Amino acid sequence: MIEKKDIDAMSMHRERMVQEQLIARGIDSVRVIDAFRKVPRHLFIEDGLIYQAYSDYPLPIAEGQTISQPYIAALMTQSLEVRPDDTVLEIGTGSGYQTAILSELCRKVCSVERLGTIASKARKLLDGLGYHNAMIVIGDGTKGYAERAPYDGIIVTAAGPRVPEPLSEQLKDGGRLIMPIGDERTQSLVKVTRQGRTLKEESLGECRFVKLIGEYAWSK
Repeated sequence: MIEKKDIDAMSMHRERMVQEQLIARGIDSVRVIDAFRKVPRHLFIEDGLIYQAYSDYPLPIAEGQTISQPYIAALMTQSLEVRPDDTVLEIGTGSGYQTAILSELCRKVCSVERLGTIASKARKLLDGLGYHNAMIVIGDGTKGYAERAPYDGIIVTAAGPRVPEPLSEQLKDGGRLIMPIGDERTQSLVKVTRQGRTLKEESLGECRFVKLIGEYAWSK
């Protein structure tokens, strides 16, 4: 159990993370910064790693998955250009941390997770924190979630060889998609914007994510 003095320390570490890892590296969206200030990242970390929650690197979670480095999560979020009335699709719920950040920023989040154990844990944590505008679906994230499409934004938290066709089809005109693309060793974080039938693509820099598993990505 974390005592009050530890909670206070976590708040200080969180503010330091925001100042040194986000703002100092060019994250300048006030809404994004406020969301990262508010969401208690340490609650989304495995118990044995909780005091590394605000460190400048990704951390392992269950089932061989990871929680992204804070800066990369912030870069992806800022690049998504989320607006208060948006509906966002997240592929790869993982710990639920990115889901919580998005829940602070938009009207509705639909998050797809292929691993039931991870999805259940994230759902319980999000409910406990009051993030009831986020729904979690267990399934193949490369297929998206057509029932709630089209989406203003899509964020993919695992790397695939290309943007899965179902995801680009579920993106609204003017919508943005953020995804790491590449192989297991070399990846680039890419932003795709739909302009009518055209998909405009730009690189946001190199990155490293776990593999996106599914029908329209890697088989294993």
